[in-house]
Amino acid sequence: QYLRRAAKAGINRTVLFAAFHSDYTQANREVARIVASLNARRPGRVYGFAFVNAERDRGRVAAMVGEAVTRFGFCGIKVHRHDARISREICEVARAFKLPVLYDVMGEVSVCELLAQEYPDVNFIIPHLGSFGDDWQSQLALIDHLTRHPNIYTDTSGVRRFDLLEQAVRRAGAKKILFGTDGPWLHPGVELAKVKALELSPVDERLVLSGNFLRLISRVKTKERAR
Repeated sequence: QYLRRAAKAGINRTVLFAAFHSDYTQANREVARIVASLNARRPGRVYGFAFVNAERDRGRVAAMVGEAVTRFGFCGIKVHRHDARISREICEVARAFKLPVLYDVMGEVSVCELLAQEYPDVNFIIPHLGSFGDDWQSQLALIDHLTRHPNIYTDTSGVRRFDLLEQAVRRAGAKKILFGTDGPWLHPGVELAKVKALELSPVDERLVLSGNFLRLISRVKTKERAR
């Protein structure tokens, strides 16, 4: 259903990762099966991210991510504050595999200061402008981090305060913003309309809709690139 909605909206490629799960090793393998099936019919249609739990997966993050990257061709890590706060182990694994980390901080944007300084060679995507719950103070604070730190990015998914999205682009630049949908719960066509409403230049719109993401995954040595 999501892919049908995306195709109707003109979205041709999508990043997939698991929903919350009690066993992310199993969940990531199931995502890999879906990615492989979809890409067999249309190569390059979907990209996989490996979901990990900083607490429950402690001590085995490298093995989980290693399998996801070298066996399945995944190109990023997903972490959610609802599971646990991000750990040094995850950041170090991301550094080793040169992976971007999509970390939903659930409003705890102050962690960006530590992440930016401790891991300047790891790129962090903080979705929803820092808060899916419309915490405008956290979203404003994240714009400051976007502006100051070269390795902190955000995405547009679920951001309802359009003025804050405009401010993020104006202050941090289109190069720090990625298009996101948070599908299947949010409609990709609605989320895409927000980007169109920003009335960016053609160059900046391409950065937001695809260029920034492709740049962030360009260093990853997935199995497809190894071939």
